[in-house]
Amino acid sequence: MMPEVENWPALPPEAWEDTRQTLHMWTQIVGKIRMELAPHVNHWWHVPLYVTTRGLGTSPMPYRSRFVEIDFDFVDHQLTIQTSDHRQRTLPLTPRPVADFYREVMDALRAFDVEVSIWTTPVEVADRTPFEKDTHHAAYDADYATRFWRALVQMDRVLKRFRSWYLGKVSPVHFFWGSFDMAVTRFSGRPAPRHPGGPNVARYVMVEAYSEELSSAGWWPGDSNTGQPLFYAYAYPEPPGFRDHPIEPAEAFYSEEMAEFFLPYDVLRTAGDPDEKLLAFLHSTYEAAAIHGAWDRERLEREPGPWDPSMAGAQDD
Repeated sequence: MMPEVENWPALPPEAWEDTRQTLHMWTQIVGKIRMELAPHVNHWWHVPLYVTTRGLGTSPMPYRSRFVEIDFDFVDHQLTIQTSDHRQRTLPLTPRPVADFYREVMDALRAFDVEVSIWTTPVEVADRTPFEKDTHHAAYDADYATRFWRALVQMDRVLKRFRSWYLGKVSPVHFFWGSFDMAVTRFSGRPAPRHPGGPNVARYVMVEAYSEELSSAGWWPGDSNTGQPLFYAYAYPEPPGFRDHPIEPAEAFYSEEMAEFFLPYDVLRTAGDPDEKLLAFLHSTYEAAAIHGAWDRERLEREPGPWDPSMAGAQDD
């Protein structure tokens, strides 16, 4: 019999802050490898990681005539590197410096004749210590790594359900290693004003990411400095009336400082029906963007529910 697990585990930031920071750097290393190997896709959709049945992974990345794939396994706590010509190596996920992790990953790729060079300065963080010199991020609490992954499973599952109700352009559900968060983004189909840029990230990155009108939502695990894990939702550009739109559930709120709606993770995970509470937040914040931004909702949306072949114009034989 499988052991009983908590689907929406507690993740108090102060209990795993050191582990979170180390994981953030480890995922940046693997994510930057993916960014180098994968063909460029609009809005940087070629760079995120994806939730798997055991952790986070790159999906297959092309390298010359082969594929290479890298997966974090937060069940057996190992990193697996494998290629389509049947070579595989595992590295243990244990407490150790980022510099050691970086060296071992790059050595393993070279052993498989995969030559890739990445920019080793972290992004979207205040600490810009290059990976090869980072000896101060070295924590790994296996229990909290597993809890983090179990939370990501729930985010991924519900966000994919929400994503399926949209007929317009919409991103995959993916994990951005720069900001260390899960996200899904819907687009109106119209161009957006040029983005002014953000801290600790090149402006051209933000300009490409926000080149079209959008409504984005996701989950961030929090940190000991800025607080609790949060679901978030925002619009770019933010239309007049967006922040004053009625949002569900009642515990959600708008942050003037961050210009985003938030819903505390602990409010949701202790609710009687977390899925429906999260879907209410996702849908009502999207409506705030779509209504006040005058999106063509009749063209872009479909009613939530099972797939109906008539939506694709299918005809009976």
